[in-house]
Amino acid sequence: MTEHTLLSQAQQCLLEPAELQLDHLRQNIARMMQHQADDADLYFQHSVHESFVLEDGIVKEGHYHVDQGVGARVVHGEKTGFAYSDELSLPALQQAADAARSISRQGQDIQLKTPVMARGHQLYGSDNPITSMDTADKVAWLRKLDGWLREQNPAIHQVVLSLAASHQTILIANAEGMQVADIRPMVRFNVQVVVERDGRREAGRGGGGGRYDLQRLMNGDLPWTFCRQALDQALLNLEAQEAPAGPMTVVLGPGWPGVLLHEAIGHGLEGDFNRKGVSAFANRMGEAVASSACTVVDDGTLAERRGSLNVDDEGTPTQQTVLIENGVLKNYLFDRQNARLMKQQSTGNGRRESYAHPVLPRMTNTYMLPGEYAPEEIIASVKDGLYAANFGGGQVDITSGKFVFSASEAWRIRDGKLCEPVKGATLIGDGPSVLQRVSMVGNNLELDAGVGVCGKDGQSVPVGVGQPTLKVDELTVGGTRAGG
Repeated sequence: MTEHTLLSQAQQCLLEPAELQLDHLRQNIARMMQHQADDADLYFQHSVHESFVLEDGIVKEGHYHVDQGVGARVVHGEKTGFAYSDELSLPALQQAADAARSISRQGQDIQLKTPVMARGHQLYGSDNPITSMDTADKVAWLRKLDGWLREQNPAIHQVVLSLAASHQTILIANAEGMQVADIRPMVRFNVQVVVERDGRREAGRGGGGGRYDLQRLMNGDLPWTFCRQALDQALLNLEAQEAPAGPMTVVLGPGWPGVLLHEAIGHGLEGDFNRKGVSAFANRMGEAVASSACTVVDDGTLAERRGSLNVDDEGTPTQQTVLIENGVLKNYLFDRQNARLMKQQSTGNGRRESYAHPVLPRMTNTYMLPGEYAPEEIIASVKDGLYAANFGGGQVDITSGKFVFSASEAWRIRDGKLCEPVKGATLIGDGPSVLQRVSMVGNNLELDAGVGVCGKDGQSVPVGVGQPTLKVDELTVGGTRAGG
């Protein structure tokens, strides 16, 4: 789909019903720039979201929500004036623009550049996944999965399935004359299975999705795979022993365990934290911050991935940014404001939860590139340690990089072999130290299945993570069983 077609569709969805024209946007940006501002933009958004939750064969929740509005932003140095309205009309637009420009005091004349359509990628289609199937068919599909799962094992006590889809249209105009639109689909499926045996209950989870339609998700093998993974994880935890505690060698599995990389390292490489000097990686550009085996990238250009965008929420095309190359810190992630203040270029990482939120530098799809070792070689190299195949929740302190993550699926490694499964393991450390202790990187890079949600300053955005199998020579494991 061409930039002109996207812009025309966005105008029909966002501007025409409110009797707004592109000239109105240009006029209001001019008003916003009158007080010696460095930058200004308008962000229009129309979003539709639908979700269903099926619990034990019964539809427990069903939601359909439409939201639209405009956010107006004026940037002056480190200060940002931001206002938004959930009403799309010329008076509401003018009021939001006037409120946003109030951060500046001294007036000046401003001439805006000639409008130009920005060029983004074409990473996903524009069809609305919500309308691709009837509601009855969606619920019937969930019930079919529920029935199939229950036939797999008599230990199943509870099954919770959810299906969500959204369709978002955005239009951005800024002081540089840029006018850009994007239409963003998203689908997601999740499953939780609870099993019970001899009075003991354990849970397993699975799921995924991306920027494509429901037909593709529901007609493929992925949902069945997710259900089987959730069941297998729950049954494994029924057999698991209490996890050991103490410093030990830890092998991290591929795919979703990359969330540790995202939380403990990725946030510390975002431009605002480094401009303010509060990140553990501040003022370390060009230094070795990891072992030479580590190369980490953020890539918003992967087709149909959950964290990918044709353009970011400032209209800048996304890109692949090498953050750490062979252990050396190469780049930070920037939006326009922080890039300007640090005399850099935006990396296409300006993101916002919605029109009602200001832009922040955020990750897209963050992952470590593969190395030279087969996963079996990495496991075989460990005499006594832990293999963390999957993660649950976690916490991180951006300033220090310290983190705590819980392993939802883990095994003890003895004499180079996976032995008994363990439960209750937590991984405790800090991002810079972990990177320095990575001694082996696998050749099996995997990206997560499409479930990542990143929180920052009260805003949530979809992201992707990934990594190959990694060996960390020493990491503190918190468990409920002391010693070996």
